Amino acid sequence: MTILCEHPPAFGVELEEKNIPVDHDGQENELVLDGGFVVPDTNSFGHTFRDYDIESERQTGVEEFYRTNHINQTYGFVKRMREEYGKLNRVEMSIWECCELLNEFIDESDPDLDEPQIEHLLQTAEAIRKDYPDEDWLHLTGLIHDLGKVLLHPAFGELPQWAVVGDTFPVGCAFDESIVHHKYFTENPDCNNSAYNSKYGVYSEGCGLDRVFMSWGHDDYMYLVAKENKTTLPSAGLFIIRYHSFYALHRAGAYRHLMNEEDVENLKWLKIFNKYDLYSKSKVRVDVEKVKPYYLSLIEKYFPAKLRW
Repeated sequence: MTILCEHPPAFGVELEEKNIPVDHDGQENELVLDGGFVVPDTNSFGHTFRDYDIESERQTGVEEFYRTNHINQTYGFVKRMREEYGKLNRVEMSIWECCELLNEFIDESDPDLDEPQIEHLLQTAEAIRKDYPDEDWLHLTGLIHDLGKVLLHPAFGELPQWAVVGDTFPVGCAFDESIVHHKYFTENPDCNNSAYNSKYGVYSEGCGLDRVFMSWGHDDYMYLVAKENKTTLPSAGLFIIRYHSFYALHRAGAYRHLMNEEDVENLKWLKIFNKYDLYSKSKVRVDVEKVKPYYLSLIEKYFPAKLRW
């Protein structure tokens, strides 16, 4: 990793909903993904996935995370972050170097996972690879979708977790009630700003999600990194990277009025991907050294040797 310049922290502020299929008797059904990947019954903590109400050892911290996130993720904040981090002038490194760097962090917003990030990246990629062996771009997307979490690293400004992880949502228009812990948006200044608190806000019908500002975090950052470094991933890959945490859209169907035709097509791939992103979070381990050569070949196919971050 080559650090291009030193940066102080970018600002001075302080710190998922999946339904498990059930039968008519209220018992959980086993969920089998498209190619035979069997969904585990529980997450890393022994609870159902994305349950934000259950009393678990992480629940209090997760709710506090979303309170701070929802108060501070404003249209103005996102605009500043995109302008600052869109310069891509902090670090020069390869995709695999970024995977190794990310291994130092655990996502505090995730009620399902307490493993280092590279474990989740490879769990996701390998589960997809098993079921979709011919879609190598999707395997690589599984590996890299969370790499934007390097924003937590000192070389990237060491942003607080609320500005890096968690469910994402549009800013510049009304906050949909399907967003997890929606109640905390009442303290967000944009809620009382008539320019931002209507259904469309600063956007228009069918404008396309690429024109919409999303809450700032690892998703949008990795999207900018991939796009500006001229990746050859298909548009569906970039769509997955930017919107994989946008649960209000791909789980609740909110904000469809902002989508264009390309978004509608790409959403089909995102829904496929999301099942693996969530349900592969378990104690199943991946032999990193065994699968590394395969993913290095994909990185070489779809990305330059070194990327600007």
